[in-house]
Amino acid sequence: MSGLLLIAHAPLATALKAVAEHTFPNCAPQLTVLDVTPEMSVEAVEREARALLAAAGHAEFLVLTDVFGATPCNAAQRLLDDAGHVRVIAGVNVPMLWRSLCYAAEPVAQLVQRASDGGARGIVLGGAPELAAPAIPCPPTT
Repeated sequence: MSGLLLIAHAPLATALKAVAEHTFPNCAPQLTVLDVTPEMSVEAVEREARALLAAAGHAEFLVLTDVFGATPCNAAQRLLDDAGHVRVIAGVNVPMLWRSLCYAAEPVAQLVQRASDGGARGIVLGGAPELAAPAIPCPPTT
């Protein structure tokens, strides 16, 4: 099972975890979060993130961040490894998070695709139902 780490500007990471716990209470414990405060440097975020990854004990991780180019994402990119055991997606949204939780049992390479598809399909223009993607249900949890 892939571990999930969410790194975002405070209080977004914690708020998204609360949304995950509300919707998927059995899956949410696999989600670890790191709220980045204004005084934190990229190095400090990286240190905390590495400690969280080590404590979680998964062989593979998907790291979700809020904004590409900002401190949370810059620190997350430092977690990448040559073997591809850590992957990063910037631009987290609730559908992306839910999809990640639902498919965390898949290898991280597949999980990245599921998460990015969920995030993109979750963006729907109001009043333009022709642009909405069909809903894809989550697999049953065990």
